[in-house]
Amino acid sequence: MIPRKDPWAHLARRFFGALRPGGPSEADRAWVEGVLAPEEYELWARQPGHDRRHTVEVARGVEAALAGGPHAGDSRWPACALLHDIGKLASGLGVPTRVLATLVERTTGGLVADWEEYRGLRRRIALYVRHPEIGADMIRMAGGRDEVAHWAGAHHDRARLDPTLMPASVVSALVAADND
Repeated sequence: MIPRKDPWAHLARRFFGALRPGGPSEADRAWVEGVLAPEEYELWARQPGHDRRHTVEVARGVEAALAGGPHAGDSRWPACALLHDIGKLASGLGVPTRVLATLVERTTGGLVADWEEYRGLRRRIALYVRHPEIGADMIRMAGGRDEVAHWAGAHHDRARLDPTLMPASVVSALVAADND
């Protein structure tokens, strides 16, 4: 698990931000369309408005952090931010049940991943917990870029990162922007 400064404060900000209706602005949507490959954009557009807003904020943060450096202007890195949580779609959970899933995962030490064999809410919680791997598969199946799929699959576990695909400075920018 990638450590956060204060994970509960981060989750509280995400929760209250998710309660605001609507997606990103039209200008942000157009920017996203220019960053993502068409098949990646189709995935991104399927997310609920609050997730699209969040990913735009993270991607803009990544872009700002990389400005002026060797990775500036490379669309792969903001694309990683835009699709890092795409696997959450598979669970079909709304905001309140995502909170429940997060609390259950943290209190059981991640054992809920074994719940996939069940039906109903337990299975959906298991899918939510496994969103990194599921998201990576979704991106690959859609024909998305390798780096984007790799980050989706590894964004919660640095041990899974391949440094030949993800430069350390890019990983730092992605982590910092997602945890702000």
